[in-house]
Amino acid sequence: MELRQLEYFLAVAEERNFTRAAERVHISQSGVSAQIRQLERELGAELFDRSARTVTLTVAGKAALEHARQALAAARAVGQAVGEVSDLIRGSLTVGMVAGCTLTPLFDGLAAFHRAHPGVELALLEGDSDHLTEAVRAGTLDLALIGCAGTTPDGLDAHTLISEPLVAAVPPGHPLAGPGSTLAELLTHPLICLPPGTGVRTVLDRDCAAAGLIPRIALQASAASAIADLAARGLGVAVLSRSMAEAFPALVPVPVTDLTTPGLLALVSRPGPAPALRALLAELRRAFSR
Repeated sequence: MELRQLEYFLAVAEERNFTRAAERVHISQSGVSAQIRQLERELGAELFDRSARTVTLTVAGKAALEHARQALAAARAVGQAVGEVSDLIRGSLTVGMVAGCTLTPLFDGLAAFHRAHPGVELALLEGDSDHLTEAVRAGTLDLALIGCAGTTPDGLDAHTLISEPLVAAVPPGHPLAGPGSTLAELLTHPLICLPPGTGVRTVLDRDCAAAGLIPRIALQASAASAIADLAARGLGVAVLSRSMAEAFPALVPVPVTDLTTPGLLALVSRPGPAPALRALLAELRRAFSR
């Protein structure tokens, strides 16, 4: 049994798809399948049910999952411990970021960390905030940049980078363009928003539910730029955080008085980070503070 086989097993278990797992670990699908088959032969049991379109864990696979995670975490800890003794930070870090992220400070911080610690291998993955948070909890991500609704997730170390309200964003001349709007007025129009699982969407859904209202989502996209382009073409009213909306000069940001839950952008990690992760967090905080 090899560590790479456990890494491939974990990737398939989490992606529930051999093709996506292969993309994640950067080898061919046939290579992942062959290594999983070899691992199953060594263990004497099938780990996955491949009969449906979505790959699922068998009983044996479920039993092996947490042990595989612990084994990979222990292997990473060995490298980090040696690095501490030799006064050299090395190993690997997997960082998650919200889909469609174009925040320059994030990339500046990653670049500064790479220059300072070339012995640490960095991997960067996209996803929605809910899945990124669960991946940090599970230990498959070391750190994630996520969007939150009002508060950061319980049980994780969190550093809030941005806290701001949501706004409607419309082209000049739109009926909502003006000093402000209410949630009820906003919901008379079709909305364009980020998908479920994102911080912005969670804020919108929660505040609507609290007011006894149901939003009509006409279109959704994972990138703020796509949402802005659709709104600029008159296909609906964009719902974005204030800083997102202000980045698009073709749209007018409109405050919504009863969208009261702030949207947060935060870095989250598990408590007690290793030296490499502490160094990365320090670089990212410096980058965002500038």
